[in-house]
Amino acid sequence: ASGGVMTMIEQIISDAKAMEAEVIRSEEDAQKAYEDFVKETNASIEAKSKEIVNKSEEKASKEGELVEASKEKEAALLELEQLANYKAELHQSCDF
Repeated sequence: ASGGVMTMIEQIISDAKAMEAEVIRSEEDAQKAYEDFVKETNASIEAKSKEIVNKSEEKASKEGELVEASKEKEAALLELEQLANYKAELHQSCDF
């Protein structure tokens, strides 16, 4: 009976050591997965931040181009108006 109890205790100890080793492996795997996730997330954040900066610069450039184009449009409309007035003056002076 004593041998059966000792065998059972040794089996329990062996099972406990096997479970401990499995838990340690699982914990190491989880830690590695977490570290990989953090690296990927940080890389993604950095890439998105650079993209935001690039898009902001592009937006500012396009807004500058829009302002310049609006000024050119205004100048062209003013010139057209002046030409139309000049045409009307010429037309008046030539038609007696």
